[in-house]
Parts: sequence; structure tokens; C-alpha cells
Amino acid sequence: MAPLRTLILAAVLGITLNTMSLQAETSAPRGVQEQSAVARTQALLDRAERHLRDKGEQALATFSQAGEFHDGDLYVYVVDTDGKLIASGGSSGALIGRNVRDMTDSDGRPFFREMLEGARSAGTGTVEYRWYNPARNRAEPKIATYRAVGDRILVVGYYAPNASIELAKSMLWRAVHELKVHGERAFERFNSLNGGFVHDDLYIFVVGMEDELVYAHGGSPRQVGRKAGDFVDAKGKYFIRDMIALARSKGEGDVHYAWRNPANLKVENKHSYIVRVGKYLVGAGAYTGPVR
Repeated sequence: MAPLRTLILAAVLGITLNTMSLQAETSAPRGVQEQSAVARTQALLDRAERHLRDKGEQALATFSQAGEFHDGDLYVYVVDTDGKLIASGGSSGALIGRNVRDMTDSDGRPFFREMLEGARSAGTGTVEYRWYNPARNRAEPKIATYRAVGDRILVVGYYAPNASIELAKSMLWRAVHELKVHGERAFERFNSLNGGFVHDDLYIFVVGMEDELVYAHGGSPRQVGRKAGDFVDAKGKYFIRDMIALARSKGEGDVHYAWRNPANLKVENKHSYIVRVGKYLVGAGAYTGPVR
């Protein structure tokens, strides 16, 4: 049989098959989580390549079966060079037989086309896009790595880990600098989706030390103007008052509470870091998991 010029794309669609494994990964620091995801991705990619070289076209049927080419939330699917999905071992099986070349992610990015074109021109590379993660019921950033194997390209991807407190602090110190340099004009940037201070579930909030009013809130701008001192979390904790007390006594520090995650609209545990800048309290935090 003449070889088909087929483009094989293997990607992560985020269906969690091992709850304990997911819990272990999400409780680890972001850097550790990412290293684990990259290692698992590369291992599955290597196995898929060996199987493809050994079995040729017969490998396509194996990729459409559960088990052998799954690793937790990773699985393989296949499209041809025109963008037609011809095999899948996961939820994208509903798309088998359909052309996905012009299909876009949740931000309208034609990521399938980017992978197809990148595979043809460079043979290897990565594509970042946003895709629905059924494990968390929301669209999340995803990273796919592809590798040319003869006439075919193997790709394995993973969902980027949640924002960490380290990333929150990095954004926070940028915000502190912005506020010190530009004063209250910085609030507009903190509230804007295009201001550089809102990224998925990571955002800046600013509260007045004396009046307890919200002056900026990248996760929910409609909170601006509200009396934050009256806010209580899911456990009845007046966490803003705790932040203000901490800012007055030490100037900066950590606060733990439960708050709604704007990325999935669920109440989750949150770890925030706050810094006093004159008459304002500036903070940012990372969501660390469901409230139990």
C-alpha cells in the first residue's frame, strides 16, 4: 500500500483519568508541575513515534483506542495534511471525519492551521492556545509540542499549570511600581483586560487603607467603589480587614481565604500577597483549589 501523507497531531484535551495524580500535581509548585507535564508529554510522544515507525498506518487504529496511548489527561488524535480528523482516543472522537483546519480556540486563534503550517516549514515546534478543560470546566492555556517523523508529525500537548503565588507576586511588584510612578492613573490599567495586569485567574486589586473602598479589581471591575471591609469569604472571614491590619503592622504579607475564581466562577481557596503603598493596599493572589 502506498504510504499516505498524513499529519498526526497528538494533544492533551485534559480529561482527568487519575484523580490522585491530578491532586498531587496541582498541589506542587508551578515549576514542578510544568516539569512533570513536559516529561510526560515527551514520554508519550516518544512512545507514539516508536509505534508509528513500527506499525505504520495500523498505528492509527491504536491511537483511537483507550489505554495504550493515554497517560492521565494525555491522549493521541490524528488529522491528515488537509486538516481532516481521522483518529482520536479522546473526546475529540466526535470530530472524526470532519475537517478541523480552520477550527479556532476560545480566543479565535486558528491553532490547528498554525500546527499544520509549522510542521511543514520547521518540522518541530510548539503552539500555545486556549482550549476547554473538562477537568476544571473552563478554557485554559494549552501547550502543544510537535515533531516531524517522515511524512507525519507527532504532537503531544498539556494544559499549563494554574497561576502560582510566585507569578502573583511578580505581577504584584510590577503593580506596586506602576502605582508609585503613575499614582491613581494606574488603576485604569489594573482594571483593563489590555493593561497587562489581568491574566486568566491572576489579577491586581487595590483597597483604600482608611476608607476600605475598592479602587481597582482586575477580576471584577464592578467591585470598584464597594466597601471592601465588609467583604466576608465563604467561611465568614473578614479577610480584607485582615489584609489592612497586616499592611498597617508589617507593610506586606500573606493572607489565606476563600473567594470566587473569575475563570470558572467557583469559590476556591486563595493565597494572596499584599503590599502597602501609601494610603492603598495592593494585592494579587493564586487560587489553590476547591474549598473543602
